[in-house]
Amino acid sequence: MPQNPWSHSRSAGVADDIDFEIKGQELQFVEIELDPGESAVAEAGALVWKDASIGMSTVFGDGSGQSGGFMGALLGAGKRLVTGESLFTTVFTHNGSGKARVAFAAPVPGAIVPLKLDSIGGTLICQKDAFLCAAKGVSIGIAFQRRIMTGLFGGEGFIMQRLDGDGWVFVQFGGMVVERELAPGEELHVDTGCLAAYTPSVDFDLVTAGGVRSVFFGGEGLFFARLRGPGKVWIQSLPFSRLAGRMLAAAMPNGGQNRGEGSILGPLGDIIGGNN
Repeated sequence: MPQNPWSHSRSAGVADDIDFEIKGQELQFVEIELDPGESAVAEAGALVWKDASIGMSTVFGDGSGQSGGFMGALLGAGKRLVTGESLFTTVFTHNGSGKARVAFAAPVPGAIVPLKLDSIGGTLICQKDAFLCAAKGVSIGIAFQRRIMTGLFGGEGFIMQRLDGDGWVFVQFGGMVVERELAPGEELHVDTGCLAAYTPSVDFDLVTAGGVRSVFFGGEGLFFARLRGPGKVWIQSLPFSRLAGRMLAAAMPNGGQNRGEGSILGPLGDIIGGNN
């Protein structure tokens, strides 16, 4: 495969250590190269194409291959259901000889970001619909927001995705993506809808955006996401829900109202979240 900034050659690991290349600009797809016996797991409906020697099988849960039998698989499937994903994932396994390739695409404009989990501490916390595909062996679970205010007004609700393992995972974010490394005690304030992912060592809380005038006329809402290091943070420029809200508003006969990140509080939430 030709090399680019998002290409990879293999090294030793517990999860299948796949080779890959990400192609495209705004509408990207990831092309994964498998050796005989290697597998990748993906969200239902993410497939673009595959070589004929790559077989497909649908499994309960995340297909990580962890022990636990049927109850373990059922628990994994339940976790996926809570985060809004399908009960099933699809495992793609190279059953032939030589090299074989399979490609997966993100459903919306944005960026596919490849992350080697063991290089960031083994765990990533991300928005609920971020997972696209991964090397088989990566576990897809849930992360609960412990603070009530963060769960209500943090943009992603009380439940986010938790990706664990040591292998490659591919996450999809909206628009352009910026990665920030926060030093111990360093703080970053981010629009709640633009927070895409962070490592567990980062403390995630909310801070007020300013006074009453700023809330009602500044367009930025009542709260910012406050991220305190140490750790890594990924910021997206265009949340999927904001894009959908703008498209819906444009299609309405009267021009509609911009319904951005989709607060559970409805119109009041739009004011609090900065969507009006």
